[in-house]
Amino acid sequence: VEQAITATIENNYDIQLLRNDSTSYALDNSYARAAFLPRINATAGLVFNNNDQKQKFSDGTKRQSNGIRSSNISGSVQLNWTLFDGFKMFATRDKLKEFVQLGELNIKKQIINSVADVINNYYNIVRQKQQLKAIEEQMGINEERVKVAEKKLSVGLGAKPELLQGKVDLNAQKAARLKQQTLIDQLKEQLNQLMNVVPATRYEVADSIVFDTDIILGDILGSVENTNSQLLVTKKNIDIGLLTLKERKAERYPVLSFNSAYNYSKQDNKSVVNPFTPLFSRNNGFNYGIGINIPILNGFNSKRQIQQAQLDIDYLNITYRNQKSKIDLGINNAFKDYELQKKTLALEEDNILLAKENVYIALERLRLGISTYLELRETQKSLELAYDRLIAARYNTKLAETELLRLKGDLV
Repeated sequence: VEQAITATIENNYDIQLLRNDSTSYALDNSYARAAFLPRINATAGLVFNNNDQKQKFSDGTKRQSNGIRSSNISGSVQLNWTLFDGFKMFATRDKLKEFVQLGELNIKKQIINSVADVINNYYNIVRQKQQLKAIEEQMGINEERVKVAEKKLSVGLGAKPELLQGKVDLNAQKAARLKQQTLIDQLKEQLNQLMNVVPATRYEVADSIVFDTDIILGDILGSVENTNSQLLVTKKNIDIGLLTLKERKAERYPVLSFNSAYNYSKQDNKSVVNPFTPLFSRNNGFNYGIGINIPILNGFNSKRQIQQAQLDIDYLNITYRNQKSKIDLGINNAFKDYELQKKTLALEEDNILLAKENVYIALERLRLGISTYLELRETQKSLELAYDRLIAARYNTKLAETELLRLKGDLV
């Protein structure tokens, strides 16, 4: 099972997808300081003109020229540096850090859920393997029944219906074995998919189901708020919601910025109609200053966004309390089932010994001719049911233990 868990953590598709999301959050956070840096942009342009001009002045003078060519080169570099925005940039930076932690928590939550699925699937295979052994044990008893019936019939002490019924029961067990082997193969393919390994990968599982018999309810309930992955994810979303609220409140403050630019332009006219129009003109220079943007009225949009952010926080707080209530209920129910299955298992461990002894006695009595095959069939049925209950109790105890550890967040 440890190898199955390792393969799942490395290869499972759901875990890979969340790792991709977490990497995206980490990438955004690596550029978080960019919010404090100035924005610098450059523009440039080159324009060629070929115009026809005709001018008429108030003194009656007329000027006209065709094919007037000119060129204009312009460029500028602008700097805009936000100095104060109501501390919104600080809230945004902190929010990106929280998203990184949220991504890690989501990965952990998915790993825990995937590991729980793998453990349950793995031990279900073990369960069905034990069930297969029980069927094969029943087949051995039925084969012995057939041999005894054949011997009795050969010496004239038996009846053919007894032999025929023994063969019918044996064939039924053979069919059950085929069905059980197919079920085991199907469960292995499910486990292959969870581990994301090549389909039809062949392997063997353990022969026994192991579990912890010393789980204490108080230890789980006392630490669940700090260990349950779902609760931790919701807590982190609340923290992100509080930072979003800070961002919305910051939008009510003035934004103070430092602005600067360097501009350059050059115009070259090959000819002009108006004598006052220069043939060559160049302008370049540097400017800087402080700008302030004061929000006065924006249709109450800021107020609406603040209220919406607060509603989101309230929703998450209610969600957290609801999840906590459901998780506590799940832990209590899983622990009760865990205790029940442990007691049932202890009872069935004793009961299987009695059922096996009863079958052995009935088989010996049949050999000696002091009982009928009906008595043996009845004890066989009791043994079959005893195996079903025993194997189910083992598996259900493991399921309850896995669920308790999953809710606690202690599977990995």
